[in-house]
Amino acid sequence: MAMRPKLLFADDQGTIYDHPFLEMAGASGPRLVRPAIRDLVQLPSMSKLYFHPGCPPYGYDPNKRKIVLLREMKIGRKTLRCNAVSAFIQQGWVRLLLPAMDYSKKSSMLPMWAYSTVGFHDEAYYAPAFEIDDNFRWNPDNFDDRTLLANVKKRLREYPGNRLVEHLRNCAVHYHCFAAKNFFFRRWEAPIPTSPVCNSGCLGCISLQPDGSCMAPQERISFVPELHEIVEPFVRHLNEARDPIISFGQGCEGEPIMQWQRISESISAIRKETSRGTINLNTNGSVPRFVDAICCSGLDSIRISLSSARPELYERYYKPKGYGFADVVESIRLARQHGAFTMLNYLIFPGITDQAAEVEAMCDLIRKTSPHLIHMKNLNIDPDFYWKAMAPPDEPGMGMGKVKELLSKEFPGLQFGYYNKTRESFSV
Repeated sequence: MAMRPKLLFADDQGTIYDHPFLEMAGASGPRLVRPAIRDLVQLPSMSKLYFHPGCPPYGYDPNKRKIVLLREMKIGRKTLRCNAVSAFIQQGWVRLLLPAMDYSKKSSMLPMWAYSTVGFHDEAYYAPAFEIDDNFRWNPDNFDDRTLLANVKKRLREYPGNRLVEHLRNCAVHYHCFAAKNFFFRRWEAPIPTSPVCNSGCLGCISLQPDGSCMAPQERISFVPELHEIVEPFVRHLNEARDPIISFGQGCEGEPIMQWQRISESISAIRKETSRGTINLNTNGSVPRFVDAICCSGLDSIRISLSSARPELYERYYKPKGYGFADVVESIRLARQHGAFTMLNYLIFPGITDQAAEVEAMCDLIRKTSPHLIHMKNLNIDPDFYWKAMAPPDEPGMGMGKVKELLSKEFPGLQFGYYNKTRESFSV
């Protein structure tokens, strides 16, 4: 790419334009930066574009050699108000910069997506990003709704009156959850939500948001499934599905280990029926003794979420109720000790996760707990809201590519990814 991508902006109706000479800019936290050409990739095909009414974009002016704010643009005889454009990058890719825009006139919380800067060059969109994982099973082409409804009807007939199956029907049909669709297609990774309650108040919770915030993108499960509602359909999933994984801990529930007894007895009962497939738990790891009990019941893998390895930043995001960061660290250590394939679900945010102090804290955490794999997940949240709520130290970010490079060098056996693995693909 000989030239830098141009700035994108949108009018009030959402029509997107590329600027004739201003180049794309980005943000690392609140810092406006010029993206490095080496970091730019053509936007993956399943990415999406958004525009942000009332938020004018910043772009780099090559003549003035500085970043400038674009409030208006004359096109033909019309003078248009300019609104910022961002991208949601396809799953499996790590964004490196946030969109560069003025949030001061933003009137509401942005919906919970992971917004990235994006530019345009030679009939293609570009963003600073790198691919962390590639798994064909999560390609949107595999989730054709035209074949879904017949499978939903079939499963409902197989499990009449099963409230969990009914709940997953809603997730698959109305929220288009890929994992829920997998259950009805009887393949790959399928979800088992169990908990209507939570012991965290995460800023980016996708199943419950306070009044005055943005709408939560999913509805939280309202009941605890009975043992038979879990065991019957998911034994069959493990026995009959291709590359089967069943996962406790989903976006449509609270914190799963609040139902640790139901999960433990479910795993034990399932394993009495079949040894096939992988049983996984996605959790905040807040109560070590609950994690210990679940691991003892036959758990194969665990993914423990954290937004930061710095206790003060972790607690600002998770707002823990009755536990602390030290409990999470102990849960990671216990899971690894039990022999479960142990993963960290690292919620990353340019300008915070790539600070030197964060990398140092993450290295310390890895030395203490020895996880097998780190999932690098772009945090879905309003960037302006998150930065203000976290109030991190005023320190520049080094870029997530550099973070991965440093962690790989310090811990040669550490794996990186985005998706859960089957037991057959564990590398320990």
